[in-house]
Amino acid sequence: MVTSTITTEKQVQDVERKIADLRKQLVALRKQSSGESVEDYTLKRKDGSSVRLSELFGDKTDLIVIHNMGKRCSYCTLWADGFNGVWRHLENRAAFVLVSADEPETMKQFTEGRNWGFTCLSGADSEFTHAMGYLDEKGDPKPGVSTFAKDTTGRITRVSHTWFGPGDDFCATWHILDMLNAGADGWSPKLSY
Repeated sequence: MVTSTITTEKQVQDVERKIADLRKQLVALRKQSSGESVEDYTLKRKDGSSVRLSELFGDKTDLIVIHNMGKRCSYCTLWADGFNGVWRHLENRAAFVLVSADEPETMKQFTEGRNWGFTCLSGADSEFTHAMGYLDEKGDPKPGVSTFAKDTTGRITRVSHTWFGPGDDFCATWHILDMLNAGADGWSPKLSY
């Protein structure tokens, strides 16, 4: 029994090491990409006023944009709730915003009700979400993250992007649940408990 436990623990450590090595390879590959030039899209603030993508950088040269499905998605809400705890750390290095599919008024009520401290914007009447590839074949929004850089000429480049989903690297909840004997066991997030 002890030998079996030691063997299993060694296998777990080996897989964890391989995942860490693969993550390093992924980071290196992303750094090799030249990115893609993007337009200076217009989004809406909670009050309905317009803001350009270029303005979201503030005094930073880098921008993190969370693509969020909005109020209708408890999974997107789970991810955003998690970012509420780390956005100040992220924003110390790069500008950080969430772009929701909700209309400004809906987004305002929902995000304020959740006490999200980070900047939330509406992409409902913008081509931004579509252009970034975060709409499915039916035109419904999908969740993920994009990172952007702005050079001294004002040119904006999308440096990297990826999707969100259960088990990804962006929501610790799934990894912690995976450590339970029965894993998530059919659990899914709710808007309130």
